[in-house]
Amino acid sequence: MSPSALELAGAVRSGERTARDVVEGSLRAIAEGDQAIHAFLEVLADRALADAARVDAAVAAGSDPGPLAGVPVALKDNLCTRGVPTTCSSRILAGWRPPYDATVVERLRAAGAVVVGKTNMDEFAMGSSTENSCSGPSRNPHDHGRVPGGSSGGSAAAVAAGFVPVALGSDTGGSIRQPAAFCGVVGMKPTYGLVSRYGLVAFASSLDQIGPFGATVADAAAVFEVIAGHDARDSTSLRGPAPDVLASVSQGVAGKRIGLVSELLDGVDHEVAARVREAAEAMTAAGASVEEVSIPQFRYGLAAYYLIAPAEASSNLARFDGVRYGLRVEAPDVAAMNVATRTAGFGAEVKRRIMLGTYALSAGYYDAYYARAQRVRTLVSDGFAYAYAKFDALLGATTPTTAFALGEHTEDPLSMYLSDTCTVPASLAGHPAISVPFGTDRAGLPVGVQAMAPALGEATLFALAGALERAAPGQAGGER
Repeated sequence: MSPSALELAGAVRSGERTARDVVEGSLRAIAEGDQAIHAFLEVLADRALADAARVDAAVAAGSDPGPLAGVPVALKDNLCTRGVPTTCSSRILAGWRPPYDATVVERLRAAGAVVVGKTNMDEFAMGSSTENSCSGPSRNPHDHGRVPGGSSGGSAAAVAAGFVPVALGSDTGGSIRQPAAFCGVVGMKPTYGLVSRYGLVAFASSLDQIGPFGATVADAAAVFEVIAGHDARDSTSLRGPAPDVLASVSQGVAGKRIGLVSELLDGVDHEVAARVREAAEAMTAAGASVEEVSIPQFRYGLAAYYLIAPAEASSNLARFDGVRYGLRVEAPDVAAMNVATRTAGFGAEVKRRIMLGTYALSAGYYDAYYARAQRVRTLVSDGFAYAYAKFDALLGATTPTTAFALGEHTEDPLSMYLSDTCTVPASLAGHPAISVPFGTDRAGLPVGVQAMAPALGEATLFALAGALERAAPGQAGGER
């Protein structure tokens, strides 16, 4: 098994290994394996080796380069990276090089992490399979004929393939947790506002959150601690210190009250549901009190999400007009140029969501669709409040199925949207949630169990995630 991010950082900080050696190993793995996976859009070898040299120089000088010293990290390609193409896997941003770094990128580098590349994604984060990319799909490292999930599929696949121990993605309706489940890695969505969105290319601003992927729960916790915290450049950033979570991973769940959400098992593949129930039984054995709970409002979450998110996207993506940056298709006048640029620059799924969102916001339909969806969003939050009055955390499936075949849902957008049915509720409420691998199905494909906690309940969330990881089949302490 490859060393964890924390193990690598410890070895670099102690002088046992050099950051250059660690980064060269990551770059070598990418060169040897990514042709089959297509997790990366850009590999930043020269820049990564230069950053590794700075970490090694700090160690040699006796200074501490940070908690992630020398750790290779991959970034989803909607995170602005100074001087590096940041395309959101869209033709309309082909070749665009931001003049600044996203806050999370700054914080990773300040912690000693080394960015090795930008990862593939569904265009503008709109999708659940990473098939909506102008650069072609990524593939699941467990089965190259299957999707890695989306929209952060490239980041999840990069960790699952062992190219990097940790990566960043963004989660709007499940775009970290769903690919984490499909690829058999840990993926976490923080409380809304706890991680700065400055430098994240917006999809749906009231939902988007940046979060970590890791091969282990502890690695995800370490990255979360680095990137979380107030940022004055983000008007939605929460004030006050971010919770410390790394110590929570080993605390266990004895005495915790955990609700097993029946709506996150209804309609779920029977093998996935079986793994979730096994996880609940394991938490009981670990000392928690587990009880099934119904939150009927969850059933309406998906419909509300697919009105709210496209409505916000139609507004956010209006800025891509061919005038200021990115693609421009020449035409006789500005209006024609704008139409031609957006027609050529956006893919089919992005166009579909822009049209849906614009319709939902239009005169005569706003109250019937968008405003009603926002009321349903409040009902979902009320459902969580009811549950958290009784429970410390909640459990359920991350996805209705394991990873599906490439091309299986591309002709049926509705069936693709159903991949988000288990992850959307936490996104609508702005609460933290995490997907932890917990066994496989009969075909050997990973199953993810989703844990959820109240807003700012990350310490509880990571305690539960750590307990799930230790109890997972094939792990020390778990069934074999």
